[in-house]
Formats: sequence, C-alpha cells, structure tokens
Amino acid sequence: MRQEDGVKGLDSEAEMVSNSKYMSLLASEGREFLFSPTGSQVRISDLQGKVLGIYFSANWYPPCQSFTQLLVDVYEQIKRTCSNFEIVFVSSDEDLDAFNKYHACMPWPAIPFPDLETKKALNRRFEVEGIPCLIILQPNSNGDDTVLHDGAELVPIASLMGKTIGLYFSAQWCLPGVKFTPKLISIYHKIKETLKQDGTIEDFEIILVSSDHDQVEFDSYFSTVPWLALPFGDPAIKYVTKYFDVRGIPSLVILGPDGKTVTEQGRNLINLYRQNAYPFTKARVELIEKQMDEEAKSFPASEFHSGHRHELTLVSQGSGGGPFICCDCDEQGAGWAYQCIECGYEVHPKCVRVVNRGSMIER
Repeated sequence: MRQEDGVKGLDSEAEMVSNSKYMSLLASEGREFLFSPTGSQVRISDLQGKVLGIYFSANWYPPCQSFTQLLVDVYEQIKRTCSNFEIVFVSSDEDLDAFNKYHACMPWPAIPFPDLETKKALNRRFEVEGIPCLIILQPNSNGDDTVLHDGAELVPIASLMGKTIGLYFSAQWCLPGVKFTPKLISIYHKIKETLKQDGTIEDFEIILVSSDHDQVEFDSYFSTVPWLALPFGDPAIKYVTKYFDVRGIPSLVILGPDGKTVTEQGRNLINLYRQNAYPFTKARVELIEKQMDEEAKSFPASEFHSGHRHELTLVSQGSGGGPFICCDCDEQGAGWAYQCIECGYEVHPKCVRVVNRGSMIER
C-alpha cells in the first residue's frame, strides 16, 4: 500500500511488502549492522521476523521533520504493546553533522550515512519518488509475499498491485458496521460485476482491517464478507489504523491502482452514490455532481409529498440541499433535495411520492 499526502496532509508514502527477501538490501559488503541513535551497532539479523519500516527522510525538508515527530509517537505506542516492530532510517541529509543531529531525534537505527550505495539501492528498489516515504515490510515464514488471507489460503500481496483497494475498518461488535457491511457487500459485487461486463483490466478489492476483540469474533465476522482481511492480531492493523488516523468505525479508505490514497471518505461516497462512486476519485465525484445538476433542471421547483403535510421546495447543495439524511428512506443524501425549512424535513428527489395539493389540504 502507498499513501501520498500522508498523515494529516503530509507528503508521505507507505508500502507493505514482505521483508524476508529484502533484509540483504540493508547490508553491504563487510557490514552486517546498522547504527542506533547513540552510535552503537544493531545487528541486521536481529530484525529478521519483525514488521519493518524503511523510513526515507531528511532534516532539511520541513514535511519530513513534521512527519518524523508523528512517526516517533506512533512508533512508541506500537513498541509498548508489540516488540515485533522496528524502523530503519535511510537518510537524504546533506552531510554527516545534519544526519547525526536528525537521527538523534529518532528512537530507531539507521543505515550508516557514508553508505551511499546501500541508500541508492533501497531508493531504486522501492521506487522512492519523494520524501518522507515509509515502506512497511511484513515478515512471514516461507519467504513469499503473502500477508493477506481470504479464510482458506494466503493471498500474495503482489496480486493486489494495479487494483483499486478499499481498506475497510470495522468489527462485529460495531452496530454501525453491522448496518453498513451488507450495503458494502452489495456494492462490492455490483462494482465487480460491472468491471467484468465491461471487460476492463481494472479491478476492485476490499481488505478488512478488523477491530474485533478476539479470534472467535474475527472469524465469525470475516465469514460473512466476500473479501480479504489482515489476519487477526497482525501488527499491521495498529499501524494502518494509526497511519490513516481512523478515529471511528466503520471507515473505508480507498487506495488507487498506483497505491496512492484516493480518499478516506469511502463510506460516505458509498452511502451517497452507491456503485456509481467507483473509482472514488475527485473527478468521478465531480462528474456525478454535474450529472445530478443537469438532471435537476427537469425537476419541479416544488412538490407535495405524501409523506409530509407541507409543500417541499427543491434546493441545491449550495442552498441547503446537503448533506442530509432522507426522511423517507433514511439514507444519506447530498446535492439536490426537496425540503421543508419549517419542519427540517428533507427527501431525495427520487423518494418524493407526488400528490396533488387538494389532497394535502384535506389532510
């Protein structure tokens, strides 16, 4: 996974792959160690089997300094509950003094500053295009890039490359999640079917990031959904939850085929536009809104609706039409609505059941 625009708007990236094939990239001829902030040696072999973050950064770039402060907080929180996690700093600092000063602010080890070849190799391997950039390497026992599963088998992370991905943060105990999940399942199948019918090379996948309390809860919940999941208890769950600043569930974060974050408002877009929201991009939302505006030109300026005693006035989002919860279908709405300002009553245009004024007066 990659995220551009980072945590709280910073320009950062994150990627998850397996670490077992890449440990050798941290070493160089005659060097099998890293340096701690105090200058002591840290054996690279001690990192084997851990969730590993490769952190590309530099002290001269203000967004790096801001992101580093946040990353230190996340790191310390994770380390308090999980020792199976480490970060390695790959510096782009201008000189050794700048490197030492910047590294002293970090609690994790670093590639030695003079080792330019190793730093260049890491930048090439992970196609680092900008800093700060954080690559997450997942451990596994067999050396394959398999960190997700669908209940029956491990699924190679490489199989997700080039797909639009939804990270679905939810849990069985979460009542809003229980309500939203069936809708998401329906939309998921409709999007997959549309892509299949169109014969496009595009694809869509969802990954459950569970907040269930135990394995039994997780297994029960996971058995009801058709998509992949991070295994219960995986350290990456805490990382991605913190990284995307998920403060409530259910939440749906959308990553594009290039791995960059498209939106953290996937749940709202599903509620508003259902399967039409795909691929969830800003351009797609703007197109939907433009189509809604064109459609609204044919709507009457006011209507009498069988579900309300007052005349309803057509309003746009700019004049009070959204976002809202439709008083007829209880679904979220935005854009255009029929509204009674006096009663605070709003409905989707499609939900209006038109009656004549005379029948309303009789009521």
